[in-house]
Amino acid sequence: MRRLLLIAAAVMAVPLGAVAEEVGQVSTVFKWLGPNDKIVVEAFDDPKVAGVTCYLSRAKTGGVKGGLGLAEDRAEASIACRQVGPISFVGELKDGDEVFRERTSLVFKTMQVVRFFDQKRNTLVYLVYSDRIIEGSPQNAVTAIPILPWPKSN
Repeated sequence: MRRLLLIAAAVMAVPLGAVAEEVGQVSTVFKWLGPNDKIVVEAFDDPKVAGVTCYLSRAKTGGVKGGLGLAEDRAEASIACRQVGPISFVGELKDGDEVFRERTSLVFKTMQVVRFFDQKRNTLVYLVYSDRIIEGSPQNAVTAIPILPWPKSN
């Protein structure tokens, strides 16, 4: 048991990718004890593609367990990525590169955003999904950004 606790502490100490900035939230279920269940909207910039911001909405479990960080959040999420400036690449892009990751349970479950480049259509494609060490979820969402010239400001 002690070994399991040490492993859990080590996993929690490892950073899980870019940090998202919360844009807003709405309560979905009232809880008598602890925070309410809610849907959170977060924004994060693609670390390898300047000029792209992604918006992720996902459920966060409340209650006593949620307030203590012990609850497992649901696997559903929605994503919308947009061009917010001139697009330029920082380093080499690889299909399936992890852009964002966030833990959605104490140890075993994460929500991830990965990027693909559709060269034929000159489009960046972002996929959000949830995985678990034992069994992942087929629930996912996708968004795409055609790479277009950015208008120059006067």
